[in-house]
Amino acid sequence: MKIIIPNNWFHQLLFILCIAIPYLDIFELTISVWSLAFMLTIQAKYSFSLFKLIIPYAIILILAIVVSFNFDYQKYLIIRDITYLCKPIIGFLVGYQLCRYNLQNAFRLIVKTGVFIAICHLLIILNAIFIFGARTVAEFRFYSGYFSDYEIYTFIILLFHKEFQLNFSKKTLRIFTIIVGFSALMYLARTNFIQFVILFLAIKGYMVINKKSLTIIVSIILTSIVAYSIIVSTNPRRNAEGLEGFLYKIKVAPMEPFKSKINRDDYKDFNDNYRSHENIMTLRQVTRDGATPTVFGKGVGSQIDLKQKVWLGDMELRYISILHNGFMIVFLKTGLLGILIYLFTITYFFRKFKTDKPIVNTINLLFIGTGVFLFVSNWVFLGFYNLTETKSILIGFLIAYREKINNL
Repeated sequence: MKIIIPNNWFHQLLFILCIAIPYLDIFELTISVWSLAFMLTIQAKYSFSLFKLIIPYAIILILAIVVSFNFDYQKYLIIRDITYLCKPIIGFLVGYQLCRYNLQNAFRLIVKTGVFIAICHLLIILNAIFIFGARTVAEFRFYSGYFSDYEIYTFIILLFHKEFQLNFSKKTLRIFTIIVGFSALMYLARTNFIQFVILFLAIKGYMVINKKSLTIIVSIILTSIVAYSIIVSTNPRRNAEGLEGFLYKIKVAPMEPFKSKINRDDYKDFNDNYRSHENIMTLRQVTRDGATPTVFGKGVGSQIDLKQKVWLGDMELRYISILHNGFMIVFLKTGLLGILIYLFTITYFFRKFKTDKPIVNTINLLFIGTGVFLFVSNWVFLGFYNLTETKSILIGFLIAYREKINNL
């Protein structure tokens, strides 16, 4: 069997590394690899379309830095926050730059990377079960991962392989779809299920408002309400194993990030609604200092006092500077002004991109779905600011691909 090494092997490897490294959950390693990839692929010219997405993120970063001049924060916290706020900007640029070297095999590379990530995840799952004896949903996810936006995107691309013009054989498509689909399912992540539904509906064209799309969306909402009512009526136990444990997570999901009052002395209430506790503390501690912090935030280096120590990952913390909610972290650093700018970044994905090419139109639909999903993602998983997310690279990659294909 003859092994053919492609001319762009290095840039394919670089793309795979940039997508895979964040799954290790070592932020310093992620930002180092992404920064190196940026420097190795830097371009002389960039499109205005890319800058329309990046500039608002840059403004948020600059605003947060300027505001911090009014406070006396630890230098370490300031530098750490700056790198956090830089992450989506670097991701967009790296993805955009790498597309230049992978134009001919763009979607094949995206899919193969997703398959690689999925296989690694399935191996980690086996390790969690047979080595660590994971049984409950909480234990299962602790060892094998909490979510994977990238795999959902890959799964969608595989399901709509004709629209994305994938040229894999039917057998290969079937195998890849099963591997990625099963891996994505086994994260047992409620947000990923929502992401899948949103992106699926978007590619089908149901996010473009018309009578048919409204009928379908209303039907899905009603079905979801009925299904949720059934789950609530079964009253799944909190620490149950397997499916029952997952159903309990679904049961508490609607109120988890939205509760306005948490009993910190009640472990179950506090733990089940921890995201709401972060939001409540952020709003209280930013607004109590007056109008200026409320409007402009408290800058890079600012922290929230949780009023008690909690375990986050493998660390016990009371003061945190990175939250679970993307809107809240922007509010903490840049106030209401930052929130307005941040919302503007989401509107980018709803803007029309004129084309007569089917694959570019499909990418446009995928972007509409991405915009809708960002409202959910930012509320529970920080959106593009999440320390382990990789979709910023994928988005930058697709922006470049859309432009290049549209200009051919």
